[in-house]
Amino acid sequence: MSQTASPVPPPGLTIGEGVVISPDARIHPSVRGTRIEIGEYSEIYDFVCIRAVGGNGDIKIGAHCYINPGCVLYSGNGITLGEYVLLAPGVMLIPTNHAFSRRDIPIRHQGFLPSKNGIVIEDDVWIGANSVVLDGSHIHRGAIIAAGSVVRGEVPAYEIWGGVPAEKIRDRA
Repeated sequence: MSQTASPVPPPGLTIGEGVVISPDARIHPSVRGTRIEIGEYSEIYDFVCIRAVGGNGDIKIGAHCYINPGCVLYSGNGITLGEYVLLAPGVMLIPTNHAFSRRDIPIRHQGFLPSKNGIVIEDDVWIGANSVVLDGSHIHRGAIIAAGSVVRGEVPAYEIWGGVPAEKIRDRA
């Protein structure tokens, strides 16, 4: 992996000191003013897609985060990652939902449902491979999400959750 090639990021993209971004990662800055911030010493691996789409929320990645290969982060209604957050391969953070109530209009043309306040993931959280975190989710400090889980709603601090939908498995020891 190498550091980002561009010494001056495009408007709306802020990259902290010591950030490492794979040349195979894709970061798509907003055309509507959404901000993407990557905290110092975070690492973004191969085939990660960070894209400002589907809402007006910003993406804020804290310091010392690891975003492993194949993760997808859509801005939607906003994503906030604390410090030392670990996203295993294939994690998807999707803080938006398509509107679909009308049958006479394709879903693609119906816009989006109101925000459920985006996604907040506090410090020292580990999210297992191929998990999906939905709009309105708040994962508190030190929680762990098991691989393949679908998270919606609140996950208390230092608990381990898993399943579809995710539910408490046990407390962290």
